[in-house]
Amino acid sequence: MQHEPVPDAPLTPRLGGFTAATTAFVALLLGLIHSGERLPGTVDRAAADAIDAAFSGREGLLRVLVLPTHPAVVLAATAAIVVTSLLRGRRRAAVLALAAPALTVPLNTWVLKPLTGRYYDDHLAYPSGHTVSLVTVLTVLALLTAAGPRTRAVVAASAVLVVLAGTGMVGLEYHYATDVAGGAAFAVAATIGLAALAGRFLPGGGGQGGGVAGERGEPADRA
Repeated sequence: MQHEPVPDAPLTPRLGGFTAATTAFVALLLGLIHSGERLPGTVDRAAADAIDAAFSGREGLLRVLVLPTHPAVVLAATAAIVVTSLLRGRRRAAVLALAAPALTVPLNTWVLKPLTGRYYDDHLAYPSGHTVSLVTVLTVLALLTAAGPRTRAVVAASAVLVVLAGTGMVGLEYHYATDVAGGAAFAVAATIGLAALAGRFLPGGGGQGGGVAGERGEPADRA
């Protein structure tokens, strides 16, 4: 039995526009609220106190929790997505996997952080760059997963991973909790936007797609 071809079109899901707009609003709102601050807000203080109480004397565990945000881990995950996409003939998926972190991380570092001007000790902290890099890769993975239960599983696992990594960053005093939340929100919004552009303007996108695999009559990923 002949399989239908796997679509080479990582585009936004059905609620992609709503999700992107909502997360962009959250990132902007948190940035405005904490612009120019050098001290934790009420939410940040409460989160830090709770994490300190729960992980007192467990610095080693906190360091394990932040490992997914390490540049080497993020690069390895990106490379795995790119190679897998190319092997499956999904060129636009590979382009998205490369372009998303290559654009979101510098934009966050060189534009958003200086514009917000929020400090943690002596360094600009909002949005969290480590969170941006991790969530960008996780969002790419969610967008490239066939729509349905697998997408929901990826999103749920990603959310847990980000919460754990954020817990580690707050507990180790790298960031405030709102830095992590803002980084995650920005990464989701930016990656969904880039996915939409990739599907619309890269060769093969055209007007035929309009969704991730399995949407609008397209076949889902098949073995």
